[in-house]
Amino acid sequence: MESQIHSIHQQLVNKEISCVDLIKEKLELLKPNTHNTVNSLLDETALKLASKVDEKIASGETIGLLEGIPFGIKDVYMVEGTYTTASSDLLKHYKSAYTATAIQKLLDAGAIPLVKENCDSFGHGSSSENTIFGAVKNAKNPELVGGGSSGGSAVNVAKDYTVFSIGGDTGGSVRQPAGYNDVYGLKPTYGRISRYGLMAYASSTDCVGPIAKSIEDIRIVLNTMSGKDVKDQTTYTSSEIEQNSILSSDNITSVGYFKNFIESEAIDENIKKEFLSAIEKIKAKGIAVKALDFFKSDTLVSTYYTLAMAETASNLSRLDGTNYGNRIDADNLKESYSVTRSENFSEETKRRIVGGNQVLSQGFSDEIYLKGLALRDQISQNFENDFNEVDIIISPVTPMAPPKIGDSLKDPLAMYLSDAYTVGFSLGQLPTLTVPQGTETGLQLTAAKDNDELVLKFANFLKDTI
Repeated sequence: MESQIHSIHQQLVNKEISCVDLIKEKLELLKPNTHNTVNSLLDETALKLASKVDEKIASGETIGLLEGIPFGIKDVYMVEGTYTTASSDLLKHYKSAYTATAIQKLLDAGAIPLVKENCDSFGHGSSSENTIFGAVKNAKNPELVGGGSSGGSAVNVAKDYTVFSIGGDTGGSVRQPAGYNDVYGLKPTYGRISRYGLMAYASSTDCVGPIAKSIEDIRIVLNTMSGKDVKDQTTYTSSEIEQNSILSSDNITSVGYFKNFIESEAIDENIKKEFLSAIEKIKAKGIAVKALDFFKSDTLVSTYYTLAMAETASNLSRLDGTNYGNRIDADNLKESYSVTRSENFSEETKRRIVGGNQVLSQGFSDEIYLKGLALRDQISQNFENDFNEVDIIISPVTPMAPPKIGDSLKDPLAMYLSDAYTVGFSLGQLPTLTVPQGTETGLQLTAAKDNDELVLKFANFLKDTI
């Protein structure tokens, strides 16, 4: 699909449509909430902003490329004055006091927020079922999960309820639901976009990521949100990716894939067959393809969840109902903390907090947590070595097709293993893009750190190859 942002922009400029009518149309699509993607609508704000865009156009003023473009926001981002619930009981009445940097940059560019989108509570899940707002339904088949944790964001884009949405990716939470719903989803290089105002899950791998139906729209939104932020010391200054620069892939001569991903007993035979077919089509275009050795997928999953659970236990320790949240009073302060957290956290969130506290506890931290940190360093080094040999790494997004709603809740381990092909790139803090081609759940393209442009280039190449 060609850029919806460019198309809508031109229609607005030519006065073929009004911004108010566009926003009303999208809100009408969102209101029935047929796929459980909506936590709250920002209709009043959206219509006010749309009126201002129409006024500018009517007076002959020039509007920016993103002005008037409707978008969605995963409900883990602060947007001043809006409910920011993280799809949890604990924060179901919480209103943001400020706006996340990445979202503010989009607002400054004139994009219009429509909806706070459903997700796994605090980002804890891979199916968007761990939510107080009801399981997100897949855009293609409502009996299947929408993927997680940014399921609502991916489904809204796939159903054309939003032009683009902003998800959050910690271990695959943008890429996996993008694959489940046949859209593009990018996890940029860690630090390229500020995390300020994003509720922290695992601070060392959390990334702000755009979801859209075209590579060009991903590029536009990525450029808008990128940049150094004094409120997030992990951010850095990055170069803008030009439109023309991603149209040619002549400098990509070699592609690698991890053979143990494909040889794994966990991979669905159909996904394996489709992936190998895609590899053959890439070879036919004269690109060298190399099979690479890598850590086993169960090692990646255990390393990721060891570190992620430790970080989430630490990050969520502040949520006890004292300063904000749905406080439940008891006989004493300690009991109040206990009841508030027990009653308001989902089973999955409690599972991750307990696991994280275990990992960090005396007698276990040296044996488990520090070992996880050492393995993460080895994984990063392995990636550095790989990118000395190949330009791009290509992999399936998931080993299996989307499960039916309810199945993941019965088997948390299976849910964790669905992240087997995404978490490694999170640990390496690498730019990774899901493209809706190649297999039933798409393909994942990865480049070296701060080489986000390269994954967009290769994605454009694949459009005409697969």
